[in-house]
Amino acid sequence: MGRPKITVVGAGNVGGTTAQRLAEKDTYDVVLVDIVEGIPQGKALDMTQAGPVCGYSTRVVGTNGYDETAGSSIAVITSGIPRKPGMSRDELLATNAKIVKSVVSELVSRSPDIILILVTNPLDAMVHVARRVSGLPKSRIIGMGGILDSARMRSFIAAELNVPGPDVQAMVLGGHGDTMVPLPRHTTVKGRPVSELMTQDKLEEIVQRTRDGGAEIVGHLKTGSAFYAPSASAVDMVQAIYHDEKRVLPCAVLCEGEYGLKDVIVGVPVKIGRNGAEQVVEYELERGEQSALEASANAVRELCAKVDRLME
Repeated sequence: MGRPKITVVGAGNVGGTTAQRLAEKDTYDVVLVDIVEGIPQGKALDMTQAGPVCGYSTRVVGTNGYDETAGSSIAVITSGIPRKPGMSRDELLATNAKIVKSVVSELVSRSPDIILILVTNPLDAMVHVARRVSGLPKSRIIGMGGILDSARMRSFIAAELNVPGPDVQAMVLGGHGDTMVPLPRHTTVKGRPVSELMTQDKLEEIVQRTRDGGAEIVGHLKTGSAFYAPSASAVDMVQAIYHDEKRVLPCAVLCEGEYGLKDVIVGVPVKIGRNGAEQVVEYELERGEQSALEASANAVRELCAKVDRLME
């Protein structure tokens, strides 16, 4: 029984770091795909050469085509362009939708049993594109957004309370963007509700900082965006699938009536296991949380309708 093959599409900061983190698990064969000649090959060689030092023997292959991806169990799609100065969101949407469309059809034609994890922004709309193009069941097309947003919230709470980050559990739902819906009531520190440990004002400040989490990092970096935490979040999903963990993680999936949301892709708690997004888990939401989630879903709906128009 060989190692399962995991493909990472896009060898930029997010994709390259994702491939590195996967290589270090010493569990998978990793294929790194990018259209720029030499970049995936060079990064793959570099990662392979780190193996003897870091104690892994992962086979990492870099390629500009898709033949090497045949038989992949999971693909993490990070390819796309970041938003450049002066570029409208619609231009970003149109360009990345085209890229995701072509990547997904290349992958699925060679690996019909693949599970797709999307990281490309605008995230929820890209999951929608992948669904339209792939013909895969909804359980095998999952967007990585909520884990990252939750990780940011957990790290802010951990720093504020001076506790270890893994002791903090948080749940952030909704679209991956300005309309995300952090759930402080479902946020705990070693099992204790966070509301018992900090003031409402402080908590609201952290919620807002979570919403602005990506922009805060872009503000510091100037020429790029976050990649350490996004890649860690994508690998967390790969691990949960491969090890059949049945962990409940916030992910962007198609809702068909859960939370009262019909036929829309939005971040909700999902049980992740060997078959991908195995079940949407329904938390009890207060009226304010429910209406925030509905508003977020409506924003995603508008974006998806726009993508459909752009792709026609």
